Amino acid sequence: MSMPFLIVGLGNPGSQYSETRHNAGFWFLDRVAETCGARLRQQTRLQSETARAELFGRDCLLVKPTTFMNHSGQAVRAVMDYFRADAASLLVAYDELDLPPGVARLKRGGGHGGHNGLRDIFRHIADHDFLRLRLGIGHPGNKDAVTPYVLGRATAEQERLMRGSISDAIAALPLVLGNDVPGAMKLLHTETGPGDGI
Repeated sequence: MSMPFLIVGLGNPGSQYSETRHNAGFWFLDRVAETCGARLRQQTRLQSETARAELFGRDCLLVKPTTFMNHSGQAVRAVMDYFRADAASLLVAYDELDLPPGVARLKRGGGHGGHNGLRDIFRHIADHDFLRLRLGIGHPGNKDAVTPYVLGRATAEQERLMRGSISDAIAALPLVLGNDVPGAMKLLHTETGPGDGI
């Protein structure tokens, strides 16, 4: 079985969470699926909804874990084991408190930054040198307010900016999938304004 490039979006399953800031990774994955006309289907053994598709000339597997955010690592591990994938062929998209809405940033490796989805992925895979797409959601300003903030719905303006940054990230994907990660970073990190798209 050939090994696809894995694109994982993090979020919480269920309609009550679908519009929350914490589901920015799911928003991104849905846009990727829309871009290539892929339809996600439940894969119980992979604890995910997945779709196999060619995206910008690369064989990809789109992955939305059906576990809750805090158990994302179970799904990522199951998918990586099934496809015998390694960290070099993994991109994880998730919400980032430390970036404002409208800003998306790409990085490889590093810590989990307190993000519970990433923290659980770290528990389940030994190699943490995978690509991360950080989608800014802003910070409420008080650490005690973080949980209700991330599990709350973005304002209309925040959502507009967040979806704009997702468009920016989609525009950088051809470079990521063409193994030009520095080029993708340069494109994404030199946007003229938050969430303006390309």
